[in-house]
Amino acid sequence: MNSTDDSYDLIIVGGGPAGATATLYAARHGLKALLLDKARFPRDKICGDALSGKSVSILHDLGLLERVRQLPGALVRAVTFGSPDCAEARIELDRHDHRDLLTGKVLPMEGFVIRRQIFDHFLFEQARPRATTCLEGFAVHELVAEEGRVCGVRGQTAAGEEREFRGRLVLGCDGFNSIVARKAGCYEHDPRHWVVALRCYYENVAELKDQIELHFVDEVLPGYFWIFPLENGTANVGIGMLHEKLKERKVDLRQALRQVMARPPFAQRFAQARPLEEPVGWNLPVASKRRRIHGEGFMLLGDAASLIDPFTGEGIGNALYSARLAVETAAQALEADNCSAAFLRRYEERLWEALGDELRISTRLQQLGRYRPLLNMVIRKAARDPQLSDLICGMIANAFPKKALTNPLFYLKLLFR
Repeated sequence: MNSTDDSYDLIIVGGGPAGATATLYAARHGLKALLLDKARFPRDKICGDALSGKSVSILHDLGLLERVRQLPGALVRAVTFGSPDCAEARIELDRHDHRDLLTGKVLPMEGFVIRRQIFDHFLFEQARPRATTCLEGFAVHELVAEEGRVCGVRGQTAAGEEREFRGRLVLGCDGFNSIVARKAGCYEHDPRHWVVALRCYYENVAELKDQIELHFVDEVLPGYFWIFPLENGTANVGIGMLHEKLKERKVDLRQALRQVMARPPFAQRFAQARPLEEPVGWNLPVASKRRRIHGEGFMLLGDAASLIDPFTGEGIGNALYSARLAVETAAQALEADNCSAAFLRRYEERLWEALGDELRISTRLQQLGRYRPLLNMVIRKAARDPQLSDLICGMIANAFPKKALTNPLFYLKLLFR
């Protein structure tokens, strides 16, 4: 095995949105960073491809937002929620500005849908020159530890060469199946807190608009069927369901996807549609449960930290948040010469301070999806009640204090007033 004498401040495992963003923030803090990814970019990443207000805020903070606007994709100005009995509530996003809890910036509320193959490649290309060293095609398979503290990684190049790298901190940004999380003893596959989903790109889907659509359909409750617009009239179409319920009901997601598209009210929209690929699936570890995401000499970010929103399934914004906070914590730890689990706990605490209330709300909304009559009532009321529609937009935009919104009595008063 070849071992390198180079010692890095940060070893960043994974070059997706969390890892690339962490690399950019590491450069801002003057940290020596090694960026590793087992793939070579551009590469596909199975996802809904949506970028939320949090993503927009971090991209703005990094000075990349205007360049992202130029990427092939679709601008999102609204979210439409569909009920099991086919009512639809369109939430216009321009009712509130987005007040970002992490950057402190107030920006117009908007989002994007950009294929991950395009977005991740763009972000990786911004990070590559800012890393001290960047290696693609390098698969990490072990953590290096001394006296119980993680201090490096071992892995293999695409040519089969074994290499070892040392660093003061390791950041696991390597997705839902994270090798860093596994080797650090943090990996947990709990069907109650995982969603299984399928994605398929289509062309010629009718009635695409400047909105993302989340339709809560009977075939996968508590889950949903989505239609997201993309560039040139294409769409990201998919379906997802809580793993626990999928196992209980023995649902075949491919069959469920076909059934939904073949029946009203969707059959007409897909009459002339053509799939551009076979449906592909992936797992989403959702943040309906707080997990351990740090330890001696390491931190977990993004999907590796199970930060996916339990209600919407969106994970990129939370991944970018985790990157900023992890690197800020890393800079403090390195300055204090203290990379202990006790010191790094501040990363976990700050992350949950920023996201915790939102994730608790999303968990309750996910649980709402188990009750078909209540879901029908809420979406029908939002479709005709401007106050409830405005509340939902305000929740998305952080216009209201999230502490108040975590109280179930708040919603009961609103629904039954």
